[in-house]
Amino acid sequence: MRLGIDLGGTKIEIIALDKGREVLRERVATPQTAYEDTILAMSNLVRSAERKLGRRGSVGVAIPGTISPMSGLVKNANSTRLIGHPLDRDLGAAINRPVRVANDANCFVLSEASDGAAAGANIVFGIIAGTGCGGGIYVGGRVLTGAHAITGEWGHNPLPAPTSREIAIAPRCYCGRVNCIEAWISGTGLRADYARRAGRSLSGDDIAALAARGDSTARAVMVDFYDRFARSVAVIVNILDPDAIVIGGGLSNIDALYAELPPRVESYAFTPEGRTKIVKNMYGDSSGVRGAAWLWSEDEAAALLHE
Repeated sequence: MRLGIDLGGTKIEIIALDKGREVLRERVATPQTAYEDTILAMSNLVRSAERKLGRRGSVGVAIPGTISPMSGLVKNANSTRLIGHPLDRDLGAAINRPVRVANDANCFVLSEASDGAAAGANIVFGIIAGTGCGGGIYVGGRVLTGAHAITGEWGHNPLPAPTSREIAIAPRCYCGRVNCIEAWISGTGLRADYARRAGRSLSGDDIAALAARGDSTARAVMVDFYDRFARSVAVIVNILDPDAIVIGGGLSNIDALYAELPPRVESYAFTPEGRTKIVKNMYGDSSGVRGAAWLWSEDEAAALLHE
């Protein structure tokens, strides 16, 4: 049995998979107090799941950040209370077994490439477009992490080929840089662009719905959004040449993305001979927690629990 935990800013979710089949799912609120309370909440979820199912499992965790290969401590987490802590070692000590921790976008692409919307594809780029904008890369059955454990973090590259208007109003990203892709094509960026033009704030879904009903301001915002998204994806196509791109996060629910992006990406990419498949995720908000469970193979999980 494999257990996956998705550690989010507001909720912690656990899933149990038995030969790929979900047999349990539970969630609790993420403690907004000390780091140690988060470790306790996760360890309690593991114990509760195992008590209900009557057996132990391997444990993988998806986090909004990563474990530094140099220090072994969490870095780049927007849940800042995690930064600087050895989360895998601390949780492992609490539940008395090794724990694997990976970035939530890596877990997302692992889930969708293993048995989701991109199952069967050899090279997959996974995009989480929600409050922020992250990415993960799957090649030949495994997720790539890289020397700095930041493979796929395309959201903190500069927006490609910015227009003069985009240069003039380039937003500052939370990372401190200006004109990051994340600052444009995240839910935060989409809301900010609409607010600049309309003088009021709406969610990405509401802006897209308003555009579909013919509102001129919303339509202009969405056209620019699709174009920025396509420019950014075209760079990934040129470098990685993926068989499939899977989109998750809140903005993945904008149905027009899957009609609007492919021809635009094709026009920006270098000598395309066919459109890279751009698809919506299969498992929605469950992709991260499922991918965390997939951090251990069935054979690894069985071997671990028989040591």
